[in-house]
Amino acid sequence: MKFLIDLIPFICFYIAYKFFGFYTATGVIIVACTLQTLIHWLINRKVEKLQIIVMVLIWVFGGTTLLLHDPIFLQYKVSIFYWIMGALFCYTQYFGRNKALQFLLNEQITLPTKIWHQLNIAWAIFFILMGFLNLYVVYHYSMNTWVNFKMFGTLALTFVFILIQSIYMAKHVIDTEKQE
Repeated sequence: MKFLIDLIPFICFYIAYKFFGFYTATGVIIVACTLQTLIHWLINRKVEKLQIIVMVLIWVFGGTTLLLHDPIFLQYKVSIFYWIMGALFCYTQYFGRNKALQFLLNEQITLPTKIWHQLNIAWAIFFILMGFLNLYVVYHYSMNTWVNFKMFGTLALTFVFILIQSIYMAKHVIDTEKQE
């Protein structure tokens, strides 16, 4: 459910883009992310760091896009976000006590340390490659193709990657009830 709620600003961007164009859609995503963060804070009295990072990136790169009337800044935001995530996963791989993925899923899944390491590095590579793939689409295809890729292509690729990861994790899950 949280995943779907996190998509709301991007869905708003997509709809605004299709009806009103890129610059209106950029303003819409800035407002939608801000409202989403504010509502989340009002309900929970806290905001996740990742949500703050996304909002700040959208403010900075979306604002620059509007100020300079150049879409490349918002388009770069996508790659920069992916690279930040990849760097975070790489950092926790080598310097963190828990891997980023383990930190996110440890309450729900128990896996051997070796598997957490493998999954974490796979996510780091995935995010880094997604950043480069975004730039490839930006420079080789039309704005309309990029918007569709951002809305549907990255979502599909992420879903397939999560599905593959889930199948791999299922083979290695430690049943904590049997251990007790």
